[in-house]
Amino acid sequence: MVDRMLINLLFPPRCPGCGTWGVRLCARCLALFGPPTRVPGVGPPVFALAAYAGAAREMVLAFKERGRRELAAVFGALVAAALPRLPGVGAEPWLVPAPSRASAARARGGSHVLRMARASGFSTAPALAFTRGVRDSAKLTAASRQANLAGRVRLVPHGLPPPETPVVLLDDVVTTGSTARECVSVLKTGGFRVPAVLTLTTARRTHPHG
Repeated sequence: MVDRMLINLLFPPRCPGCGTWGVRLCARCLALFGPPTRVPGVGPPVFALAAYAGAAREMVLAFKERGRRELAAVFGALVAAALPRLPGVGAEPWLVPAPSRASAARARGGSHVLRMARASGFSTAPALAFTRGVRDSAKLTAASRQANLAGRVRLVPHGLPPPETPVVLLDDVVTTGSTARECVSVLKTGGFRVPAVLTLTTARRTHPHG
């Protein structure tokens, strides 16, 4: 307890969303994440909890790139609350994290999406991986993103969920939908039912009603 108090004194906590000092996460930033809302124009049924903008974007980046691993518990709880509200998912779906490039995962100390999925308390299967040749998609166009991933997502034999189990693909952000489309296609080809994709945030406009 004394050590923690000293650490907080020397390095006071700061909200990863808005930067407010003295709190690890403020209620205003947490409230930006609402119920799952349908993201149009993606292909598979994708649902997001917030727009990839402002404080919500900063929270995702803090978790993904800036070492705020304690946010896995926060995002895991949001995922757990959202899953029962997704259409066609049922009471006990399995979560399959969207894959990360191996170099990016190593730099982050492991897959942040897998960490979030496990923190949700739902059964999790790291069933997908990228093959060699996948580039960082941050600056790619929609067409280039699709070409970048085509044929470069594979099933991981030792990480598959049980057969005939409803599977929800989990990710942190959806932009063009290329990752969601390719991952869902691979899962369906492997014989899995994927009623929905759930993502923390979306860079696309959403329908006002999920």
